[in-house]
Amino acid sequence: MFIGKTTFAALVLACAALPAFAAESPAVKELEAYFEFAEYGGATILPEQIPAADWKNIHVIDARDAGQYQREHIPGAVNIDWRQVLARRSELPTDKMVLVYCNSGTLSAQAGLALRVAGMDNVRILQGGFGEWKAKGGFEAYQRTARNISD
Repeated sequence: MFIGKTTFAALVLACAALPAFAAESPAVKELEAYFEFAEYGGATILPEQIPAADWKNIHVIDARDAGQYQREHIPGAVNIDWRQVLARRSELPTDKMVLVYCNSGTLSAQAGLALRVAGMDNVRILQGGFGEWKAKGGFEAYQRTARNISD
């Protein structure tokens, strides 16, 4: 695709103005405040860090689209598309862990970050997503890891 010099110059000038505007936005200020006090790795959790018995006490959100959720999901998970978790945060518990996952952890990381910035410090992102959860043994990932360490 060919872009004329004038169009390209206008595009460059428009993009150059974006950072100045974005730096003043309330969203950027909130993110700055969040990152100032966020603990390293505090929002992520690995499948092998969750004992099988603890899963029943976790509110699990499958942040993938409805089609992927219907094909296969973590048993007990509720489907809320990653773009909707912030708008539906009033449906989420505040008295127990809320675990968000997608296929690989990328989209759920965005959803989890949005929820944490909104003040929900009980939210964790399943690192590696559904794929890693399955590969590591699902609900038995914790037990498998403990068994491998003791061998």
